[in-house]
Amino acid sequence: MFDRRSTFGEALDNPAARAILERYLPGIAASPMATQFRDGRLGSLIALAPTLEHPAARDELWAALAEVGDDVQRAPYAPAIDPDPAYEDESVARGSATLRPVAEAARWGVLEVRLEGPSHGNPFVDVELDAEWTRPDGSTVRTGGFYDGDGSYAIRALADAVGPWSFVTRSTARSLDGISGSASVTAPVEGSHGPVRVDGFHFRHADGTRHRPLGTTAYAWTHQPEALQKQTLATLAESPFTKIRMCVFPKSYLYNANEPSDFPFVGSLERGFDLERFDPAHFRLLEQRIARLGALGIQADLILFHAYDRWGFADLGPAVDDRYLRYVVRRLAAFENVWWSMANEYDLLWAKDESDWERLAAIVGEEDAFGHLNSIHNCRPFYDYSKPWITHVSVQRVDVYRTAENTDEWRTRWGKPVVIDECAYEGDIDQGWGNITGEEMTRRFWEGAVRGGYVGHGETYLPVDAGGATDTTATAGDDPEVLWWSKGGLLHGSSADRIRFLDGLLAEAPEGVWDPLVGDWDVPWGGTEDHRIGYFGFNRPRFRNVMLSEGDWTIDVIDTWNMTVDRVPGIHRGTSRVDLPGRQFMALRVVRAR
Repeated sequence: MFDRRSTFGEALDNPAARAILERYLPGIAASPMATQFRDGRLGSLIALAPTLEHPAARDELWAALAEVGDDVQRAPYAPAIDPDPAYEDESVARGSATLRPVAEAARWGVLEVRLEGPSHGNPFVDVELDAEWTRPDGSTVRTGGFYDGDGSYAIRALADAVGPWSFVTRSTARSLDGISGSASVTAPVEGSHGPVRVDGFHFRHADGTRHRPLGTTAYAWTHQPEALQKQTLATLAESPFTKIRMCVFPKSYLYNANEPSDFPFVGSLERGFDLERFDPAHFRLLEQRIARLGALGIQADLILFHAYDRWGFADLGPAVDDRYLRYVVRRLAAFENVWWSMANEYDLLWAKDESDWERLAAIVGEEDAFGHLNSIHNCRPFYDYSKPWITHVSVQRVDVYRTAENTDEWRTRWGKPVVIDECAYEGDIDQGWGNITGEEMTRRFWEGAVRGGYVGHGETYLPVDAGGATDTTATAGDDPEVLWWSKGGLLHGSSADRIRFLDGLLAEAPEGVWDPLVGDWDVPWGGTEDHRIGYFGFNRPRFRNVMLSEGDWTIDVIDTWNMTVDRVPGIHRGTSRVDLPGRQFMALRVVRAR
C-alpha cells in the first residue's frame, strides 16, 4: 500500500494512486511540477497543498492511499459505439420528425435547423444525423448534427453566403431522415467580418478585414460562477484584446481548486461521469459566451484537450476522445469567431502520442466544413508545424528570457504565421512563468511584432487590498484565488494599455502589419521598406545614427512605455543623427515622405 513514506514517483506510476493524488494534490500531481518531486516523500509534499492543512483532510488522503495496492490495474478504455440501425423500426414514417421554422440568419451568423424527434434510448450515441446544404451559388456543404437533449436535434452551418439556402437531412433514425427545407441569409450585421483566415504570415477575416490576434489567456473563465464570467466579459469589452485562449474542459492546477457546477459530460467528480452522454445545458452556456465574445470582436481560441485534470478528461481513451471531439465541433463550427487549439501543452498529455493528435486533427477537419484556424500548443518540444492541417504556429516560451526574439526564425522554419500564445505572464505569484513585469511583457510584445509575429498576454496577479492582504472584493464573489490567467475577472497589470498602443501603431502601417526587415546587429527592424520600425528594447541609447535610403523621410521617436510619438523636426535624407532620451523601451519609426 501507499503511505507517507512512499515516494511521489511511486504513487504517480500507479493509476489508482495517481487518481487519488490528482484529487488531493491537484496543483502538483496534475501539473508539470510532478516531475520535479518524483523522489520526494508524500509525507513531505502534503505541506505544499493548502487544502491538506487540516489533519482530517490528511487522514482522508492516507486512508484512501492505504486501500491501493501495487496490483491495481487500469480499467480498459471504453469502446466505440456505432449508431443503432434499429433505433426506429419500419413503423416510423421516414421524415416524420417535426421541423421547427428555420430562422433567418445574417451572413457570418449561425444558420440552424432544429428538429423535434425521438428521445428513447441514448440519442447521443444511438443516432447519426447530418445535412447537405445548398448555397445560393449552387455549391454544397455537409455539416453533422447533434442531440441537444429532450428530443431536440440541431444541424448548424456558418452562413457564409447571402441569399436563399436549402437543406436535406440524412439520419440513421427514420424520423429524422430526408427532411428538407429552406433558409434565408441576409447581409452581415455591423462589426461581423467572418472567420479569420491566414494571409501569408498574417491574418484577415473572410471579408478581407485585417485581423491582428492580440491575445490573452483565461483558461477556465467559463467554468466560474456567472457573476465572475460577466465581470470577465465586461473587462474584455474595455481591453485591447482580440483573441482569448480558453479551455472546453475545466482546469485543475495551482489557483484552480474550485469545482465547476457543470461539465461537458453529465455527472460530477463525486458521482462519476457518463461518458456516453453530453450535458447540453453546459454547451448552451459555452455558446452564449462564445457569441458574446464575437459581439465584442474577440476570437474564442478553444483548447480542446489539456493535461491539467483531476476528473479523468485527460485520459478518456480514443473512442470517447473521438466522440467528444465530433460533438464539440458540430456544435461550435458554425460560430464565426472560433479557433481550434488541439491541445494546450500537448506533450504533457501522457495518454496521447503523435498518431493520436493526427487522428484527432483529421476529425476536426472532417467535421468543420468552414475551415476555422487550427493549431496545437507545446510545453517543451515543438510539434511539427509544417503539417498541412496546422494553419499557424502556436508556441510558448522556450527560454526564461528569449522567445519572441525567435519569431522571424520560426516564420522562416515553418512558413506560417507565428503566434506566441504564452511568453510568460505578467504577475507576482511564486512561479517563474507568472511573475514578469508589465515592462517585460510589453517588451516581448514589441520584440515579436517587429519580427513579424504576434505575442499573447496573460496576467497572474494575486488580488490584494491596500494593506497587502488578499482582497476578495477585487473580483466578483468571494474566491480569494481569482487570477486572470485562469478564472478571468479583472485586469490588474500595466501592460494592456501598452499593447493597445502597439496595436494602434501597427494599424498605421501599410496593410496594418509589420514584417521583419534586415536589422542592425543590435536593433531589429520591421515594417516595410517605406515604413520602418526599429526597436531598442532594454537598451537605452542617447542617440542613434540612422542611415536612410534615397529620398525624403520623416522620423518619429516612440516611447513604447509612456505611449508617446514625437516627430523629429524636418525632412531627413542620407544619414541622420536622432537624439534619444536614454531610456529603455524606445523605438524609431522611419517613413518615406510622400
